[in-house]
Amino acid sequence: MAVAKLVLAATSGKSSKILLGLRVLAFLATLSAAIVMGLNKETKTFVVGNVGNTPIKATFTAKFQHTPAFVYFVVANAMVSFHNLLMIALQLFGRKTELTGFRLLSIAILDMLNVTLLSAAANAAAFMAEVGKNGNKHARWDKICDRFATYCDHGAGALIAAFAGVVLMLIISAVSISRLVQPNKCSISTTAASTSVVP
Repeated sequence: MAVAKLVLAATSGKSSKILLGLRVLAFLATLSAAIVMGLNKETKTFVVGNVGNTPIKATFTAKFQHTPAFVYFVVANAMVSFHNLLMIALQLFGRKTELTGFRLLSIAILDMLNVTLLSAAANAAAFMAEVGKNGNKHARWDKICDRFATYCDHGAGALIAAFAGVVLMLIISAVSISRLVQPNKCSISTTAASTSVVP
């Protein structure tokens, strides 16, 4: 219900301000997700065995580069944040350019593509995060979050930001599609008014 009201408001006279605010929030969410996951790294030393009374230690490092899903997550969030940055710049500095017809359609398509990209990346990373937290007994995959707690906490924060970005991009996509329909309504009403005046 709240989303529907927001979409209706975005197609009114306040559409540019609402859409700009949504894009700024989406940009911040996806950029923070990419940065937090991209800088996520933790190194720890563990005792892996003993030779007599001498413990044998080994140092292990958990990095996002070790998991392809997390690499995809960082790239996707960076791409979506770049897309929103371009749209924000276009809206702020391209006021002389009238966004109608093909340009509105292009923006709506790009918004939908970015929703798909971001949603796929967030869900892939969430799956790997679940495996890291709880493991998988059937596949004999051990959990790592009991050993690399900070790494997992930072990853969880990045996931929260990414899913917030998914919700915001869904709303932005709905607004973009609504802006495609709105000019048609205006043209239909204008045509109807002109035909009613003609005898």
